[in-house]
Amino acid sequence: MPTPSDLLRILADPTRARLLLLLAEGELSVGELQGILGMKQARISTHLALLRRAGLAVDRRDGKRAHYALAPDLPAETEALLAAVRRGLAKDPRTLADLRAHRRLVEARRDAAEAHFNRVAGQLGRHYCPGRSWEAVGQMLCLLVPPLRVADLGAGEGVLSRLLARRAAFVHCVDNSERMVKVGRELARSQRIRNLDYVLGDIEDVPLKSGSVDLALLSQALHHAEQPRKALAEAFRILRPGGRVVILDLKAHRFEKARELYADRWLGFDPNELGDWLEAAGFGRAEVRVVAKEAREPGFETLLAVGEKPLR
Repeated sequence: MPTPSDLLRILADPTRARLLLLLAEGELSVGELQGILGMKQARISTHLALLRRAGLAVDRRDGKRAHYALAPDLPAETEALLAAVRRGLAKDPRTLADLRAHRRLVEARRDAAEAHFNRVAGQLGRHYCPGRSWEAVGQMLCLLVPPLRVADLGAGEGVLSRLLARRAAFVHCVDNSERMVKVGRELARSQRIRNLDYVLGDIEDVPLKSGSVDLALLSQALHHAEQPRKALAEAFRILRPGGRVVILDLKAHRFEKARELYADRWLGFDPNELGDWLEAAGFGRAEVRVVAKEAREPGFETLLAVGEKPLR
């Protein structure tokens, strides 16, 4: 970590200070930062590289994109200095403009995802969806022991939920698309499924009580999350001690068009990193493995991940 004097020199540059304030709001790609700040990519990348070398920012590759975030677990004195900078610039017109642009960016991401799912609601089961294979679903269902109280997070139309409801004690479906919730409710009603309900909500802020379910299911939902680790923390919160999370999602890939075609926020996940995230969220007995690979291009691979909430 930089010395206090080095840190002050880093923060003395207005561009670097603006970058740190934005990264404190959440992870952003270089292109997104370029759009917010109105600067050339080369200039932004130079400052980001300095912040990364100083240990103030971390980066990750996702396909062709580079994403940056504020470094986690910064020393207390560094956090205090950054907090002082935030307070000092809180009313600065340029800072306020940056934060407004950031809010618009986040809203645009969510609107794009919601528009996609509203558009395909009622037809999702007949459309191609990366990572959805009955081979993977079958392996996941083999892990389930009824009767359970289940939370299907990012349930879509509830295809899996309606299958689970045949044997589960109760299934809570959570989705952030109003249209998906409406379609899901109508399908459950038409099939006379009474132990299933639909709740409009976000997987990063689940509208269920803590310790209220036995199983938290995330089937091809995690790569739509703004903050997957927050979604995992929510899954941990709503589980009873001894409950399990089961995740079906894509292994990390480079098919960039998935962002546009399927409103994907993340291009899959590295198995080891996903396992680390499960453990960081508090889950024990975490396991991640590849359970399916599609034959046709781009050859998506499906991950099955499980974790258990400790009894104590």
